[in-house]
Amino acid sequence: MSQVRGKNTKPEKIVRSIIRKLGFRYRLHYKKLPGKPDLVFPSRKEVIFVHGCYWHRHTCRKGKSIPATNTEFWEQKLERNKERDKENRKELYKLGWDVLTIWECQIKNHEKLINRIDNFIR
Repeated sequence: MSQVRGKNTKPEKIVRSIIRKLGFRYRLHYKKLPGKPDLVFPSRKEVIFVHGCYWHRHTCRKGKSIPATNTEFWEQKLERNKERDKENRKELYKLGWDVLTIWECQIKNHEKLINRIDNFIR
């Protein structure tokens, strides 16, 4: 688990590539905003989070799995991640930012992802 990265993950790189191809500029991991969003569009007041299904408890098959050992610890940790995400989204909305969350499992459908990102940014 110590080798799991929090930044520059494969799903995040795919999303960045799509956004560059669409011709938009962004900032990465902006520390001044709650939750340090993965991609920030300051002029538009929009942010994108790229979440791993397992770590952020998505409703898909990957997000529902729990390790067999030390189960109680992992359930608490992963549930806290989910709560923290919700708190960060609320705080960003209060500050006037629009938020888009892209899940790891949604990256597989490339065309749908491109349309979703394009519609959000435009």
